[in-house]
Amino acid sequence: MHRSHVIEVSGRFAGAAISCGGAFRFVAVDPQAEELDHSLWPSLPDVQRAVAHLMHTGRLPDAPVDAVP
Repeated sequence: MHRSHVIEVSGRFAGAAISCGGAFRFVAVDPQAEELDHSLWPSLPDVQRAVAHLMHTGRLPDAPVDAVP
């Protein structure tokens, strides 16, 4: 069974992280987080850090991302 976790940045709903076979897939809702939509991360804190970084700086994080089309 998949579990989802709300990802908020500074009170804005950025999207959700969905558990997926030991990893977490980010599904963006906020257009500012769209560049990370469907990216796959090893842990929930990794998703949270990456989304916060993108929304605060406007740049993708340096951490590796496995993007899935």
